[in-house]
This record gives sequence, C-alpha cells and structure tokens, in this order.
Amino acid sequence: MYLNLYSRYMKETPVKIELLAPAKNLETAIDAVNHGADAVYIGAPRFGARQAAGNSVEDIAQLVEYAHLFGVKVYVTLNTILYDDELKEVEQLIAELYNVGVDALIVQDMGITKMNIPPIALHASTQMDNRTVEKVDFLGKAGFAQVVLARELSLNEIADIHKNVPQVRLEAFVHGALCVSYSGRCYASQHCFGRSANRGACAQFCRLAFDLVDAEGATILKEKHLLSLKDMNRSADLERMLDAGVVSFKIEGRLKENSYVKNVTAYYRQRLDEIFARRQEFVRSSYGVSAPQFVPSPEKSFSRGFTRYFLDGRGEDISSFDTPKSLGEKMGKVMRVMKNYIVVSDGSSFANGDGACFIDGDGRLQGFRINRVEADRLFPQTMPEVRAGVQLYRNYNIAFEREVQRSTAPRRLRLNLTFAATADGFRLTTADESGIAVSVDAQSEKSLARTPQRANLLAQLAKWGNTPFAVEDTQILFEEDYFVPSSLVADMRRKACELLLEQHRQTYSREEQSPVPSTLVCPETSLDYTANVANALARDFYASHGVENIAPAYELQQPDDVPVMYSKHCIKHTLGWCSRDGEKHPFKEPFYLVAGDGRRFKLQFDCRNCMMKVISQS
Repeated sequence: MYLNLYSRYMKETPVKIELLAPAKNLETAIDAVNHGADAVYIGAPRFGARQAAGNSVEDIAQLVEYAHLFGVKVYVTLNTILYDDELKEVEQLIAELYNVGVDALIVQDMGITKMNIPPIALHASTQMDNRTVEKVDFLGKAGFAQVVLARELSLNEIADIHKNVPQVRLEAFVHGALCVSYSGRCYASQHCFGRSANRGACAQFCRLAFDLVDAEGATILKEKHLLSLKDMNRSADLERMLDAGVVSFKIEGRLKENSYVKNVTAYYRQRLDEIFARRQEFVRSSYGVSAPQFVPSPEKSFSRGFTRYFLDGRGEDISSFDTPKSLGEKMGKVMRVMKNYIVVSDGSSFANGDGACFIDGDGRLQGFRINRVEADRLFPQTMPEVRAGVQLYRNYNIAFEREVQRSTAPRRLRLNLTFAATADGFRLTTADESGIAVSVDAQSEKSLARTPQRANLLAQLAKWGNTPFAVEDTQILFEEDYFVPSSLVADMRRKACELLLEQHRQTYSREEQSPVPSTLVCPETSLDYTANVANALARDFYASHGVENIAPAYELQQPDDVPVMYSKHCIKHTLGWCSRDGEKHPFKEPFYLVAGDGRRFKLQFDCRNCMMKVISQS
C-alpha cells in the first residue's frame, strides 16, 4: 500500500493542487475558468496534438488576461513532433505566446529545448510516454517543471515516481476519452491513412471495427471494436491520487463541446473542494468562487461507459467492443413493443426530445429520438427494431443540455471591505481572497444624516455589479451616522475595482524554464523509431546527452513489420484467455486483427511486460 507522501509537509506550506481543464477555443476556455478550473490547456494556431483545435495568438492573449485575474494558468499545447522546415516558425510562435503571458508550453519534441526561445516553462506531454522513474527524473533535469504521466500507470507506480523524483510536479488524467495505445507510441493512423497521431491528425484507427481471426483463419469475433476503450472516470479516486503525489488533475477533451467542459469541470471542482475542506495540507492553486447553475453529473455528458483504467492494476473491463459511440446514462428496460410506441420499465426519467440507444441482437448500437413521453410509453420519431428485455440508455438529455447551456456561472473573487472615516472624508479599503488589497480615499464633508444610513451604506458598498468581485464581508468603522452620498460610494467602488485589476496584472508572476546541465545523461544510449525524433534539433539534444544511435521517427521512415501500436489493453485478457491465469482457448495463435478493407495486423502478446503489440503486415 502506498503512503501519504505529503504527511511530513502537513505543518508547512500547503501543497497547491490544480484542476486542469481542456478548451478547444476561447469561449470554451472562459467557460472552463468560470466553472472552476485552476488551469486551462488550449491549442496554439498550429503544432498541437489536436489539429482541429487550433487558436489564434490574439484569442490566447484574451484568455490569459481573463484567467490570470483568478490566478488560473494558461498552458498552450505544442505537442506534435516537428519537421526541420517548421523549426523557425515554431521558435517565432513560442516568442509570441510568451509575450502575451502564456504560463507554460506542453511539448513533445525535445528539439524545442535547443531553440532560441524565452525562458517559458515547459511541461512534458503524455505523448513522451512518461511512465518510469528514470524518464521523469531525466525530464525534470532537462528543464521540465511538470510531467504528464502515462494514463496506464497504477497508483503505486505514480507514488513510486513521486517518492523518487519529488521535485517534479506530476500531472495525471482523471477523466475523458482514452487512447488504447501508450500515447506517442501509436503509428497505426500514419501507417494506414498517412495521418500521424504525433502530428495532430489521428484518424482514430482504434475506434474501427475488426474481425479477430486465428493463425488458421478461424473467425473468433466478427466486426467488433476490439481496440475501443471506455472513457476514464477517476472521480472516486482523487484523494488517493493526491496522496500518491499528483498535483495536477487533467480532464481530456480539447475537441469537446462547451456543455461537456462546463459539466465535467464543475463536477471535479466540487469533488476536489470536498477533499480540501477535510485535508488542509492541500489547497487549490487559483482563486474565485464559481456557482454553476445546474447539478454537475458526468453521466449526463458524452461517455462510452466509465473505467478507472489500471489505477489499481489490471482487473476491471476497460473495453467497449460493441460501440465506439456514446452510450450515456443507463435507464430502464423495454417491457413491450407496440405499433408506434415502446413501453419501458421507468419512463419518468425520459423527456420529449431525449435521445435513447440500445445494443441490438447483433451487438451493434442503435439509437432513436423520443418525440413524446406519456407515463411509461415512449413515442419515437422513427420506431426502432427493438425487443422486450433490452436495456435502454439515454445518450442525449435535452433538459440537462439546456440547463448547462444556460449556465454562465460567473466567477467572482471574494472581497472583504472596510469603510472608515478620515480627517477630511472617507476611506474604502478592499482586500480580495488572493491577498491583494487597495485603498481609496475621498474628500467629503462629514455631516450627520437625518435618518439611519448604515443599511443603505452597506447596500451601496455591496454593489460590485458586473465585475470579477463579490463582497463577502463589510465593516463600517465609525459609530456616527454620517450621510455618505451614493454617488461618492459608487465612485470609490469604481476606483477600487480599477486598482484591484491593475494590481492583479502587475503582481502576477510566471514560472520560468530551468537551465539544462551539460552533464545530463539520457538513460538510454540507443533510440528507435518510438522516440519520435523528426528534426535536427531533437537529434542534437539526444546526442549531446549521451545517445549514440538515433533512429528517425516513423513519419520519416517507416520500418517494415514493426509494432504500430503498443497497448496495455489486452484482447486475450478481456476474453478471459490471459496466458498467466486465464482459461485455455481452442484457437491457434498468433491472432490477427482484420480491418474492413482487408488489412491484417498481427497481435503479439508480451506477457513479461503485460503489453499487447499490434504489428503491421507488409
């Protein structure tokens, strides 16, 4: 059992923890901040691992200005491998991102460390395949302040990395879609379609249907999504992940819609805050209160079903063989099928306009839209071919979607105010929860009011309107019932707000990249195509740190009959045929995946390393 590795620090400074949310664009990023994110990651105009999620530098600058007010960090993804003719453009882009205030870059290509760039902090993308103590230690010494761990790591493996490399901040995924391959070590899309996952153009080979056949051509499974996984949900494991050393909790989804980001971010914000209320050794890394106008529920957003994904080792079913699409919430069962409606075991949860789906007798996902609900009767837009006893799921909840879309959840910094009398007027002092305080003096004749003024004065001081601030406590530091004009209070509030905003801009500080020692030695002396070295600067980096043999990236030179995917997901284990402790099967190995276009891929089961390899056949 892992230990609470932070216990020795409990009486010292609390550990800052960040909830890291995705954003495909500026609007989604603002929504993520407003719904509780401590940091946001967003794609640059180019060179991000989600090619369809690029953003202009101008939009990123707007995000930075808004996010930094709350102490929310902005990370930009530049996590593709780079070609030689792109290096100058990337170098210039990094300078622009630094100049607009970006906090850090999430990168894969080590060539970036050899560029002439500002001292912007670097985070090691999960595309680097970060899953050993040696790798994380090397990256920390190479100047990376934060490392995004491989999703496949168990809690004990995470704890071991933290114990041995405590100086490197560890980031781990907690929610969202899963790559079946170790990130950065999937070349199937490039091999089949000429679209590199390491270049942000993944064609989602893993979501396709395949036949599974044996060495003699016998069909074991037909047209199943054998490489498709459920979605990650570790919301019940956050405290254990904190104790293992994770300080950044990452939600996947830079291609997801606003409603997804709002819902999932708000949900994890609530779960983490519940822990922080009990565990004072942890605090959130940003400021401000979010008030979502809905009850967050991950089950109501896109999902293929949920898995904790190896957090306690191999065991649970992580696969989604029947469909790569969203199943949604598990609802009632079909009781009877009539001419134009379906009778279900519980119709009370459905609503007009909902989307429903089910797995048919051939194991395929079928869906239908509900036009009308009457008690336990569902009237579909088009009657599906469904039979009694089938389990129904709701993959579109129209009422919830409308509720989430309406939610603006403005984020506010909590203010404490004092209003005092001075020799020649009044002074308003404001201090927000980040520790920034300002004072505004106003000259005014002090005369006693004819009627009680305290209630009116408190009401006027509380009117911060459409600003990023909300009053939590106000103290009036004089006993006399002075008449204070409302216009004077409004002017003092406005000046205090301007001063607070300016102080936030002036006092915000960014982490800078650490220098790389020339004596640093890479833990490996030889690198094959899985190191993803695609440019001269990356080669120079590794060569300068002791690597003698460096193969080109798969995108530059495709070797024959090599694995195009390295996966901890094991089809034999899922079918109950694990070579270590599973049942014997009647088929002759090796097994092959056969795609719809006839292409074959041999499966190699590396039981020593508990890994499945998918090998292209020339």
